[in-house]
Amino acid sequence: MKPEVRVRFAPSPTGYLHIGGARTALFNWLFARHHGGKFVLRIEDTDIKRNTEEAMAAIYEGLQWLGLNWDEGPHAGGEFGPYLQSERTELYERYLKKLQDAGYIFEDQGALRFRSPREHVIVDDIVCGKIDFDLSNPATHPDMTIRRPDGSWIFHFVNVIDDLEMKISHVIRGEDHLSNTPKHIEIFRALGATPPQYAHIPLILNRDGTKMSKRDEGARVEYYIRRGYLPAAVGNYLCLLGWSPKDNREKLDIDEIIRIFDLKNIGRSSATFDPDKLHWLNGEYARELSDAEFYDLAFARLKSSGVKLDKFPEKYVRAALQTCKGKINTFDELPAYCGFYFTNDVDYSPEGVSKHFSAENKPRLKAVREALSALEEFNAAEIEATLKSTASKLGGKVGAIVHPTRLAVTGSNVGPSLYHLLEVLGKERVLTRIDRALTKF
Repeated sequence: MKPEVRVRFAPSPTGYLHIGGARTALFNWLFARHHGGKFVLRIEDTDIKRNTEEAMAAIYEGLQWLGLNWDEGPHAGGEFGPYLQSERTELYERYLKKLQDAGYIFEDQGALRFRSPREHVIVDDIVCGKIDFDLSNPATHPDMTIRRPDGSWIFHFVNVIDDLEMKISHVIRGEDHLSNTPKHIEIFRALGATPPQYAHIPLILNRDGTKMSKRDEGARVEYYIRRGYLPAAVGNYLCLLGWSPKDNREKLDIDEIIRIFDLKNIGRSSATFDPDKLHWLNGEYARELSDAEFYDLAFARLKSSGVKLDKFPEKYVRAALQTCKGKINTFDELPAYCGFYFTNDVDYSPEGVSKHFSAENKPRLKAVREALSALEEFNAAEIEATLKSTASKLGGKVGAIVHPTRLAVTGSNVGPSLYHLLEVLGKERVLTRIDRALTKF
């Protein structure tokens, strides 16, 4: 029987969850789900001075938002806990004594260092292939510190001990850790243990080729939560950063990704983060939402942005938001896209005013007002027929009256279907807004 696949995501709570960290967590989660294994969340919080509760909460929130439920870890428990390194000191002391007794540890100015065996270490990486690291020269590879003079632990040591104790079978992490791996393998060997299999995934770069840093606006998972992205779309996009399904598809259901996910399909070259592609993909997911899902998300987004939806009948709000479905890519676009439904004091786009509130358009808008006021049935079909008839009488195309009419009632050049939004607003609101616009000409 094959040993159980056990992988881990081990972030440090010193900053918000980075999009690269989220991608690493996702690849680990996919690998575990593909093999029916376990996904472990371990918090590497030994850097007491830089750890924050806010960063810890952001890690939990970001992973939960993406749907990356962990099988073991904080809040989930498990037989290999505790899952915060700050609570595992006794364990580290035991392993330190093992290495001391075996002659691998020496003191240097109050710090404890691991005495390297001074040999070549071959890392057989699932993604990067076999790499021969020459650790024989102390000038280029000095003995690593594993404990600081103040008693705090260094990442290299506790990382290995936790992977060993938690029976981690595969370590999937960013390729910036590749150079650390031979050092980790040395500690495993010194403890008489077999190292896990390693897979180092390519880094995520900005479009200009620079490494995504936490200072970049789109580098935090929290940014996508705040902007109203859909977690399924973000997860789908992150999968494509380094991994490929090999058939050029870009939109894949998570269950299918789990079914076909293979570390051997991760490329070696760095992955370029394209915000425009993610924005497009999110729109594709938004279009597939049910009416109920779209309404709930749209309602929450508008309310959180300060739109007073409670002042309006639910039937009106539902009809208004329905005209937006399939027209936006992210939910933070909604206040600008459909805010006109929920205020009588619309602000006119300066560009629209200069283009459509012209002297020649004033009589056109007056004609539209007159035609609409005569309608007994104020629905999209009747409105469309009326505007087309009015344009014909004026001797022009319907676009010549559509644009000034839209600007008059919404204040914008873009938005939902004009005929449908006029129906939702209702005859009285529409005529009042056209009258207001006419006085602004």
